[in-house]
Amino acid sequence: MKISVAMITFNEEKILRKTLESVKELADEIVIVDSGSTDSTEAIAKEFGVKFHTESWKGYGPQRNSAIEKCSETWILNIDADEEISEELKRKIKEIVEDRSNSKDIFKINRLSVCFGKELKHGGWGTSYAVRLFRKGSGKFNDNTVHEAFETDKKIYKIDEDILHHSYLTMEDYFNRFNRYTTEGAKDYYKKGKKVSVFDIAVNPFYKFIRMYIFRLGFLDGVEGFVIASTSSLYSMIKYFKLREMYKNGSYLQENNNSKNR
Repeated sequence: MKISVAMITFNEEKILRKTLESVKELADEIVIVDSGSTDSTEAIAKEFGVKFHTESWKGYGPQRNSAIEKCSETWILNIDADEEISEELKRKIKEIVEDRSNSKDIFKINRLSVCFGKELKHGGWGTSYAVRLFRKGSGKFNDNTVHEAFETDKKIYKIDEDILHHSYLTMEDYFNRFNRYTTEGAKDYYKKGKKVSVFDIAVNPFYKFIRMYIFRLGFLDGVEGFVIASTSSLYSMIKYFKLREMYKNGSYLQENNNSKNR
């Protein structure tokens, strides 16, 4: 059995080389769908013999599916450009793929977050399973523009060995992504008709901080745990405020209409 690694990228030069180094011995091919990077993402990818495709941004779910469709091997390892495969996980994946008696098709893998150079093991960041390894054709991602999910009618099994998810390298890196992610999240809610209230904007972020920092023991991760709990509550507030703006001025509808008229 052979493995295709599928990835999506956009301006990933800071971490991409580490990601590709971690999978180069595992992958029989690496397929990347890029959404118009302006940094050295493409040059780094081509150092590793990647099959590199450039496409306009369609949202996380559709973009992932596009990369998967371009893969030619039996097994797909779908990872993000800021994820690093641990040595333990590498051995486990080889064991699964090389076992010809294996009848399991889909596996979710734990993503251990590394923020600002520190592994976060509390606050809801230490255990975060996501489908990453599967046989081609066993399912696909939904159409969510953010927080996409893998859809399948098959049973999903668990792998406990870690993917190291280098979520944010620096605070500057965090806020460079912050605006994009909160906008995409608000768009998803808008499309689904989710309503927004003062509670969502003013009260819910406070409870999110308490839940992450106190009840989920984020304080055990030191100052990084405090910063992540604080910025996560801010993320929630801004996402809902952007959703309120969309309902107020119809900007998302206007944006879609303008795109259709081009």
